[in-house]
Amino acid sequence: MRDDDACPGALQVHQAADGALARLRLPGGMITAAQLETLAHAATDYGNGRLELTVRGNVQLRGVRDTAAVADAASGAGLLPSPDHERVRNILASPLSGRVGGLADVRPWVAELDRGIQSDADLVRLPGRFMFGLDDGTGDISGLRADAGAHVLGDRVALLLAGHDTGVRLGAGQVVPALLAVARRFVAMRGKAWRVSELDDPSILVSDFEATEPGGTTHPPLLRPPVGWILQDDGQLALGAAVPLGVLEARQAHFVAAIDAPVVITPWRSLLVCDLAEGVADTSLRVLAPLGLVFDENSPWLRVSACVGSPGCEKSLADVRAEATRAAAEDGLAGHVHYIGCERACGSPLSGEVRVATGEGFQRVKR
Repeated sequence: MRDDDACPGALQVHQAADGALARLRLPGGMITAAQLETLAHAATDYGNGRLELTVRGNVQLRGVRDTAAVADAASGAGLLPSPDHERVRNILASPLSGRVGGLADVRPWVAELDRGIQSDADLVRLPGRFMFGLDDGTGDISGLRADAGAHVLGDRVALLLAGHDTGVRLGAGQVVPALLAVARRFVAMRGKAWRVSELDDPSILVSDFEATEPGGTTHPPLLRPPVGWILQDDGQLALGAAVPLGVLEARQAHFVAAIDAPVVITPWRSLLVCDLAEGVADTSLRVLAPLGLVFDENSPWLRVSACVGSPGCEKSLADVRAEATRAAAEDGLAGHVHYIGCERACGSPLSGEVRVATGEGFQRVKR
């Protein structure tokens, strides 16, 4: 286990085999069109011309040649509101919350939680891997097993640790204070643990709360993003676009930003373009689909994923993206398959099949 926190951000970058990697945190996966446009320009001017979407709903740039310029661009776009906290603003939220279904709109909690993190000097010491989760009751986020999570049940909210229901029930106004309290206690007692699941007894984090219901319940992880033509509850439309292997070309990002609508990056490395009138949605789909974004829920691209592999990662034994692309082209995958270049298994989903490079091909990983 590492003693240092090497999780990259926009200011503390990671030196990968293909150059510096900068990661921008997007609480709730939310990004404005102007911010997306800024990152697309930064990827072109200072990186490899691509934006990578992560399984935490964040965006990263690879092959960065001028890290200071990328940080300045991100700061100017409002993506670094607290430099001290920039790596710990890891907040997953139901991507369509407040727009489609759900038992509550968790977007206000995202903003409140983000402000709470930034205003707490102790939380600077949170590991960059620690993750908050806000599930509006649809079960899409709780299955991803965030370290500290909230799952809406109706007029009450379940407090979760590593995806497990603690039995603690909260009112709407208690959700953010409770999550912040859990995070502070984790900082105080974590030792060398990076995630709540690594603690010998995670329940100590909620010992100040009264459990009124049986605990232990978990939610199954979802593997597929919302794609296609999505009718919002207010009558407007959202477009759900799968992004093959999570790699968004800068040119694609420019066209998405040109729609001038709110964008949400999902934990399935896809994106949602929201709050569209029907005519705008129709025109946007006709423009974006030929550019390579995927709106077909039956596409094989929804059944395959991969880590970065070679040549981007020096530990990888193969070009896993090439192998994943081949598998998608052959369209012979019965379920979801994730390809990895080494035993670290970066980006592996919690369910589905994982195939690891051996130097002589790929073999299935026992899970």
